[in-house]
Amino acid sequence: MPKKQADRPSYRCGECGWQTSKWVGRCGECQAWGTVAEHRVAPSARKVTAGPVSMTATPIMDVPTVDARHRPTSVPELDRVLGGGLVEGAAVLLAGEPGVGKSTLLLEVAAAAARAGTTALYVTGEESAAQVRLRADRVNALADGLYLAAETDLGAVLGQVEAVQPGLVIVDSVQTVAAADTEGVAGGAAQVRTVAATLVRAAKERGIPTVLVGHVTKDGTVAGPKVMEHLVDVVLSFEGDRHTRLRMVRAVKNRFGSTDEVGCFDLGHEGITSLPDPSGLFLSRLAKPVAGTCVTVTLEGRRPLVAELQALVTAGGPQGTPRRTTSGLDPSRLALIIAVLQRRARLPVGVGDVFAATVGGVRLGEPAADLALALALASASTDRPVDAGTVAIGEVGLAGEVRRVPDVRQRLAEAARLGFQRALVPPDSGAAPDGIEVVEVGDIESALLAVGVPAGTSRSTAAAACASPATARRQGRRGNEEQPSRPVHLRPISP
Repeated sequence: MPKKQADRPSYRCGECGWQTSKWVGRCGECQAWGTVAEHRVAPSARKVTAGPVSMTATPIMDVPTVDARHRPTSVPELDRVLGGGLVEGAAVLLAGEPGVGKSTLLLEVAAAAARAGTTALYVTGEESAAQVRLRADRVNALADGLYLAAETDLGAVLGQVEAVQPGLVIVDSVQTVAAADTEGVAGGAAQVRTVAATLVRAAKERGIPTVLVGHVTKDGTVAGPKVMEHLVDVVLSFEGDRHTRLRMVRAVKNRFGSTDEVGCFDLGHEGITSLPDPSGLFLSRLAKPVAGTCVTVTLEGRRPLVAELQALVTAGGPQGTPRRTTSGLDPSRLALIIAVLQRRARLPVGVGDVFAATVGGVRLGEPAADLALALALASASTDRPVDAGTVAIGEVGLAGEVRRVPDVRQRLAEAARLGFQRALVPPDSGAAPDGIEVVEVGDIESALLAVGVPAGTSRSTAAAACASPATARRQGRRGNEEQPSRPVHLRPISP
C-alpha cells in the first residue's frame, strides 16, 4: 500500500480563485497584485462509496410538472422575457450597469407580488431601508406584504427568510453580501461563489423564487466568477443608455423558456413602466420629408421594432481624414456601406464628414439595417429625401447586392400595422402581408432607383470627386485642354 500523502500547501488567488503550487506576487489569471495566499489542500484519503439518496429515481413520464409552471409577476414585459413569469424555486440573476434601473424594476416587481397576495422580502445591501422606502414612495411601490431588510451578512439574510417566510426573495446585490466562514472580502470571487451557491440552494429547498442583482465589469460581463452564471436558472441582462428613457431586458440564459424575447421599459421619474409597443419611440415625426432619413424594421429577439436611421454628409476640411461618427450603429458597418456606395453606386459619400445615428437611442447591430443606412447616406449626399411611407429591409454585400434576411414577413406585418405603404426587400423574400406594397431590389443601384435617389454617372466622375482637395486644385489648374509642346533642340555630342 502506498504511504498516505501528507497535506500539501497550495496557493490560491482571493479574487478569481486561480491556484498555483508556489507563491507569486501577482495572480496569473486576473493579474491582481497581493491576492495570492496559502491554501491547505488535503488529498483524498479514501474511496467514495455509495450513500443514501435524497429521492428515488422516477421515470420521466411520471414526474409532475406543476412545480415548474410559471407564475406571472404582474410586469408584462418581464414576464415576456422570463417565458411567462417566475417558477417556484427558480434563481434569477439580473445584471446591468450602475444607474440603469435594476433596483427600481425589482422594487416594483416586489410591490406587484405583494399586491397580488404574495409576501415579498427585499434585502438591500447597498442602501438603507429608509432609502428604499423613499424610492418606493416616489415610484408608488408600496404594499402591505412587502418587507424590507438591510443586511450584508449571509447568515442574517437566511435568518430574515426564516422569519418572514416570503414567497419571493430579492437580494440587491449579491456582491455586497459576505459569508463569515469564507475567506476574502465581499464581492471577491470566493465570497460571491459561496453566497450565490447558498442562496440558490435555499431557493431550491424552500421553493422560493429568488432574484439576485449582479454587478457588471467595464466590458459588460457579469462581475464575479463564471460559475455564478452556471448556478442560477435564469440570467437577465438589463441594458439602456442613461441619457435615454428606453430600457431593455434580454435573457442570456433561461432554463424555463426561450432566450429570444426582449422586454422594453420606459424609465422615468415616476418609475419604470412596460412598453408593449415601443416602435413609436424610434421614429421622428417630422412635418415634411428631410433628406438623410430612412426607416427599417429590426428584430430584437423575436420582436419586430420599427426604427429610423438618420445620416448627415458634410464637406470635409482641407486637411486631415474625414470624420466618421455613429450613435447606435456599428462603425464598421458604416464604413462598409460608405465603401459600397462609393464603389458600386459611384456616389462620393466618403469625401466629407459622415454622421449616422438612430432615433430614440436604440442600438442596431443587425445586418438587416444595411439597406436603410445606405439609402439614408445616399439621400443625405444627394439632398433627395426618401418617401416617409417607405421602409427598407436587407443586408448589403461588398459586391453591392442586397441579401435576404430572416423573418421578412413578420417585419412587413409590423410596418403595415404602423401605416407604412411601401417596402424595399431583397429578392425572393416571400409573400407580403396585405396593406403594403413590396418592391424587390437585387442591388444597391436598384434600391436607389426605386426611391428616386440618383446614382453616380460614371466611375471616372466618382474617382475625380473622391480625390483630395489638393489633387482637385492641381487638376483644375491643368484643365482638360491640351498643353502646347515645347521645341526640343538636339545637339550633337562632340568626339
